[in-house]
Amino acid sequence: MRFSNDFLDEIRDRVPISAVVGRRVTWDRKKTNVSRQDYWACCPFHGEKSPSFHCEDRKGRYHCFGCGVSGDHFRFLTDLEGLSFVEAVQQVADMAGIAMPQPDPQAERRERERTTLQDVMEMATQFFQDQLQTASGARARAYLRERGLTGRTIETFRLGYAPESRNALKEHLAAKGVPKDQIEACGLVVHGPDIPVSYDRFRDRIMFPILSSRDKVIAFGGRAMSPDAMAKYLNSNETELFHKGNVLYNFSRARRALQGADGADTLIAVEGYMDVIALHQAGIENAVAPLGTALTENQLQLMWKTTPVPVLCFDGDGAGQRAAFRAVDIALPHLKPGQSVRFAMLPDGKDPDDLVKHDGRAPFDRVMAEAQPLAAMVWTREVGSGVFDTPEKRAELEAKLKQVVAGIADENVRRHYQQDIRDRLYAFFQGSQPQRAERGYQSNGRGQGGQGRFGGRAPGPVAAGRGAISDRLARSGLVRGHQEQPTLRESVLALTIVNHPNLLEDEYDEIAAIEFENVALQKLWSSLLTAVAEVDHGLNRDVLVGKLEIHGHGALLRALDQQIRNARLWTATEIAAAEDAREGYRQALSLYKRARALKRQRKELEREVAEATEADDAERIDQLISALHEVQSEVARMENQEAIIDGFGVMSGRVKGAATGHH
Repeated sequence: MRFSNDFLDEIRDRVPISAVVGRRVTWDRKKTNVSRQDYWACCPFHGEKSPSFHCEDRKGRYHCFGCGVSGDHFRFLTDLEGLSFVEAVQQVADMAGIAMPQPDPQAERRERERTTLQDVMEMATQFFQDQLQTASGARARAYLRERGLTGRTIETFRLGYAPESRNALKEHLAAKGVPKDQIEACGLVVHGPDIPVSYDRFRDRIMFPILSSRDKVIAFGGRAMSPDAMAKYLNSNETELFHKGNVLYNFSRARRALQGADGADTLIAVEGYMDVIALHQAGIENAVAPLGTALTENQLQLMWKTTPVPVLCFDGDGAGQRAAFRAVDIALPHLKPGQSVRFAMLPDGKDPDDLVKHDGRAPFDRVMAEAQPLAAMVWTREVGSGVFDTPEKRAELEAKLKQVVAGIADENVRRHYQQDIRDRLYAFFQGSQPQRAERGYQSNGRGQGGQGRFGGRAPGPVAAGRGAISDRLARSGLVRGHQEQPTLRESVLALTIVNHPNLLEDEYDEIAAIEFENVALQKLWSSLLTAVAEVDHGLNRDVLVGKLEIHGHGALLRALDQQIRNARLWTATEIAAAEDAREGYRQALSLYKRARALKRQRKELEREVAEATEADDAERIDQLISALHEVQSEVARMENQEAIIDGFGVMSGRVKGAATGHH
């Protein structure tokens, strides 16, 4: 009996492979990490005393590092218990609570037709590959070379060329005996009752084969060579083989990368074919892309079947941010414990191809390291462009955030998001009372009785649900954002932009994305971005400062200026030359990003320590504690390195409007 791939995939998805294997083995308590769906046991296929048999639910695979056996649910049952394949499928289907499909002659016929259509698509792929190497494919080859692709990469992704002809592919397939109806069913020609003679859908285009999850060619994407083409990129139309919203480009290869030894631990969704290919060539093989449209719910579900927290990578411009916000709405209703997404925003004007072309994967890896959780993106979207200077506006913000979070279906996740919102609202608004407006930078981060006005605990060294941290770390620049005054690096960032608003013209998206830890600076930044949006002609410091003073930030600006002058960080002052101000800003931004990365790393380690403690995994606890100490040492080094930005303006001796001179 034949089973459809969809049926087999469904029962595999419903039954964790650990449930199948676990009936015949005893999991090792020390090496097994249940929260990560990672299991170890002594191999049932050969005698051993130490566990070398590994089973991962997220991959649906097992592998023994001792004897080398590996497979999926059905292979385990056929190899270990001697069942036939049909009997193995029956057993897993019973565990999944799914009835076995009844023999369906029509379904079997459709499956045979699909196989035939895949054969036709394979023939078309080979045709396009051959055409790329002909004289007519010279321009396409030159374009691919200009994009930096090697011959090996072109071969790996089976790139090809569709010649500038209305019938070259159609005639090629017909000459090989492929019937007209099969060519049409594959979407390779444009046809219809109002079209007397069908013609090739793809003409004068670089061709990107699109593979199924089982590595079969099911569609094509074509990139036009002519700048006058109606569409720069053209995809196959919907067919029996291809449903665009259910497919991710490079999914099968990226999924295998997660099972390999290169360290990839999640899928990365980027924008287009060339981004995926460029990243692969740079050694990042776990990238996928939607097919020319916004990410769909089905595509996100496909990623979740492979990895619990995929990273969605968007351009840093306005369009990229809007696409990220749309993805927020798609993901929110489907969040589950341990299942979410993170967002990586690229520098404005850059795509993944740009980042890796000259300097390899390091710049892209840095972007990935700064990926934000979904909760942060929700907050950024609702707060980023608003001014909340009245009780009514603050109440409106609170209501909007509650409405957004209410769409999360899972009760536990929804409850934690509600708590996260209360914490953020408290931190955001705690300095908004009139008596604090003139000394916002001195806010001590504590409400009356230790409770925020929105019911959340005041931020501090120990926050609800976050676990305790060391006294040393509590005193560090990473977690003192709500204490007496901003860290030096945050002050430099803020005051440099205020005193040199021309930086906003070139660095706006990066500057707008800065998330200060200090509450007073958060409010200042919201007012600054609003003020900039209101300026019609150029950016002027005096006008900007005037608007900020109107919003009640005058005392804060004076305090920041005094803090900067006491530290002799002249690059952040008004009199600094533009070149020095830009260099000081970049150095401070680098320290700021590193500090945030360390903070995220510390939180992740603390979470893993808690999980390891719950699992009573002493060996892993020791490893994690060691890693946590290293992070805390790095925090200490960063505190000492804050002085790196000191003295640049003094050494240069430049002031605004002059090549030399003393400040």
